[in-house]
Amino acid sequence: MALNYQVMSDLNYLTYPHYHSRVIAVASGKGGVGKTNLAVNLGLALARRRLRVALLDADLGTANADIVLGLHPRYHLHHLVTGQKQLSEIIVEAPFGLKVIPGASGLPELADLPERQREQLLHSLQMLDGLVDLLLIDTGAGVDRKVIQFIQAAGEVLIVTTPEPTAITDAYAMIKILNSYHVPVDIRVVVNNARHREEGEITGRKLTTVAHQFLGRQIDVLGVVPYDDMVPRAVRAQSPLLQSYPRSPAAQAITRLSEQLWTGQLPAAPQAELGGVAGFLKRILSFKSEPAE
Repeated sequence: MALNYQVMSDLNYLTYPHYHSRVIAVASGKGGVGKTNLAVNLGLALARRRLRVALLDADLGTANADIVLGLHPRYHLHHLVTGQKQLSEIIVEAPFGLKVIPGASGLPELADLPERQREQLLHSLQMLDGLVDLLLIDTGAGVDRKVIQFIQAAGEVLIVTTPEPTAITDAYAMIKILNSYHVPVDIRVVVNNARHREEGEITGRKLTTVAHQFLGRQIDVLGVVPYDDMVPRAVRAQSPLLQSYPRSPAAQAITRLSEQLWTGQLPAAPQAELGGVAGFLKRILSFKSEPAE
């Protein structure tokens, strides 16, 4: 059944005129660290707490959040930006009420879309502002321009890494690049696939130490997710971890991450100056920032 987002958004505005949704990007310096799986299950953990959560699959190269969730959407972002479908027609509901906006593999960078399509996207997605408590953005892996723009526009980012040396190096590279721009971003790190807690904590300390020493930047470690055989099993079954194996070590760790990330209070204050979803969209469609000299 189609959701009348315009009516709901209007009613929400009348009730909470100064309320803005929180927008958080989930990113990684390289592929293969479990970024999408973490974004999906973190969204589910937050939605299970009765928060209104939407997940935007913005990995425009290999959009696959729907695969992790076992969903089979008929429509996706391409249908939205071309005006073929409305937002309410492409959103798919996942377990626990998580709303998923399916990505479109091969879609051009948002900054390169024709003006009409850019305006169509802005008009459509800004209706989420205040309608959801949180918009999670699953970005592409790596540090190319479109990923950095998504992170800058969101204003908050969870950088996912693992204890592997290459993953740590690439995570630091992303932090360094973000630090070189004149755009403030709240950076938190999640260490995934740690063989034991100490390994994850050491990885987190390495990143926070070098960021402070060489960049003068304060980086917070949100938490550690342990290696768990249930994770690849859930992925192969195309069934999300928090639904299939809710008591597994990784699922419990992700649940704790959701508690650290969200206190249950309305997120108006953290996102007020950024303007919520509408502010995010305006920035992602117009960013022309250059790195500092």
